[in-house]
Amino acid sequence: MDGYQHKVQYYETDQMGIVHHSNYIRWMEEARVDFLDRIGWDYKKLEESGLFSPVTSVSCRYRRSTGFSDCIRIYVKVEEFKGVKLKLSYKMKNQNDVLVCEASSEHCFQDASGRIVNIKKQCELFYEALMENYSEKE
Repeated sequence: MDGYQHKVQYYETDQMGIVHHSNYIRWMEEARVDFLDRIGWDYKKLEESGLFSPVTSVSCRYRRSTGFSDCIRIYVKVEEFKGVKLKLSYKMKNQNDVLVCEASSEHCFQDASGRIVNIKKQCELFYEALMENYSEKE
């Protein structure tokens, strides 16, 4: 997939003129929602199917600073998935194709009552869409 593009806004920078670290987490969420849309399961469709996907963990490793007006391309990959827990990895690169951040997020799936569900059993079409984007080799 091509990746999600985010243009750094001035308000995302701090007094040193670089992006505050908390913004990378927001960008991960933007990229995750974009990823779901690209595989045919936008978040609205997911919720209409009675599924919710809360974040259970995030991790970021910052490699280079970014600043106002930089264009950040975020590549999302299914890192691990067995039906209950989904782990996504993110590689963020600037306009010069330099790696600025490596990150991951983990998610579970819940039904409307808040019970954790197995996507393979609960929604096979969504499970298949995620598995098409899962590669244990990379």
